[in-house]
Amino acid sequence: MSIRLRLTLLYSGILACTLVVFSAVLYVLVARFTLNWQEQALAEEAAQILTQGEFRLTVIRTPQGKVAIPQTFVQTRDLSGQVVSRSLNLNGYELPLSAKGFAALRDGEANGWLEIVRTENGRLLIYSRAVISSGQRVGILQVARSLADLDQALAMLRKFLVVGTLVSTITAFFVGWVLAGATLRPINRITQTASEIGRARDFGRRVEYEGPSDEIGALVITLNEMLTELQAAYHQVEQALVAQRRFVADASHELRTPLTTLRGNVELLQREPPLPEEERRAILVDITAELDRMIRLVRELLTLARVDAGLQPRLEPVELGLLLEEAVRQAQLLRPRPSIQARVEQDAVVRADRDLLRQVLLILLDNALKYTPEEGRVEVTTVIEGKRAGIAVQDTGVGIDPAILPHIFERFFRGDTARSGEGTGLGLAIAKSLVEAMHGEIRVTSRLGIGSRFTVLLPLEIVLPTDDVAERTLSALAGP
Repeated sequence: MSIRLRLTLLYSGILACTLVVFSAVLYVLVARFTLNWQEQALAEEAAQILTQGEFRLTVIRTPQGKVAIPQTFVQTRDLSGQVVSRSLNLNGYELPLSAKGFAALRDGEANGWLEIVRTENGRLLIYSRAVISSGQRVGILQVARSLADLDQALAMLRKFLVVGTLVSTITAFFVGWVLAGATLRPINRITQTASEIGRARDFGRRVEYEGPSDEIGALVITLNEMLTELQAAYHQVEQALVAQRRFVADASHELRTPLTTLRGNVELLQREPPLPEEERRAILVDITAELDRMIRLVRELLTLARVDAGLQPRLEPVELGLLLEEAVRQAQLLRPRPSIQARVEQDAVVRADRDLLRQVLLILLDNALKYTPEEGRVEVTTVIEGKRAGIAVQDTGVGIDPAILPHIFERFFRGDTARSGEGTGLGLAIAKSLVEAMHGEIRVTSRLGIGSRFTVLLPLEIVLPTDDVAERTLSALAGP
């Protein structure tokens, strides 16, 4: 059953119940009011008859001096219950009196008694009253009126109420059906639009609504917000799939060469007769080097895969001076030559992920040490630019050709100078991805034969007071 039909039936049912209760109350009130009016009228007529001079049971005189009022029937009884006289309009009909009523009037338990009796011509309202003369009860006066007109009027009222309730309920049903349809029409459009969006997977589309800010307006706003979240999630899934395909392609491409080399070396070791010991030793050294290269490659590919999958850095305040000293000390232990000089002339606190920022610095320091002669120099300093701060790594190495400078942050890109080393071509790509994940920027300037300068900038938290920051210089760690 549709919402439209349920709402219409509910509205019509409530209206029908209300009309039925109202009609019943109205009918009961009208019937009770008219009956009370008739009872009062009979009591007043009986009182008027009794006050018309000397009253005798054998002669009935009405207030108008006639035998009886046309719509009123009059009858008298003695204390034995026998009818003494009756009005001519009774045509010989005897007005009944119950035994209980007769006993109450005769014994003085009541001065008046009302009864409704049913006759062939309809109901009859009878008011009986004791006749008192000289302080003694001498008889009973009965005054009656037919309730046929009242019953007919009440029957007509009943008919009108029943017909009115039915007509009102049916009319309300059709009006409610039309109004419910008009009210639910925007929801039908919303449903159709949502269905079209689902079939086309067009999560960039939004539900249009120009109505008031009611429940339907709130529904449209919520649905559009949900579509925005779905669009973001769908885009994220697409990016994850693209990153997965790129990871598989990159891994298969880069692992193919070392695996081929390893397979060739293993086949050489399996040759019969065996190779000389010196050649076997050289092959094992080559295998170890290729395995180390594969381990580094897999580790770097996994780091890139984490970034592509939407790595969420744990951003917190990081003091650049302390982090710089830690990174320099760790890099110098791995490559004692050339020396690294670290200067913290003006320290600052940035908002970053401490571990990720250390990894970026280690990548930059490793590249600087790798491509700088032993007699050269690597210098690391803190920098502040407006609302950003960071660390700059300056070397006196071979420099980078301007033609390939725009491509050095691409994955697996290695210039002619870099190809002679043991790198995988992923270090700078990882550094750039990590810095951007922390809402920062990495840039480079370089001159052939003079050196390169890499600068990492991140959102600035605070600048530490210069009085609290001593200039720090880490001397070079001499190799053995």
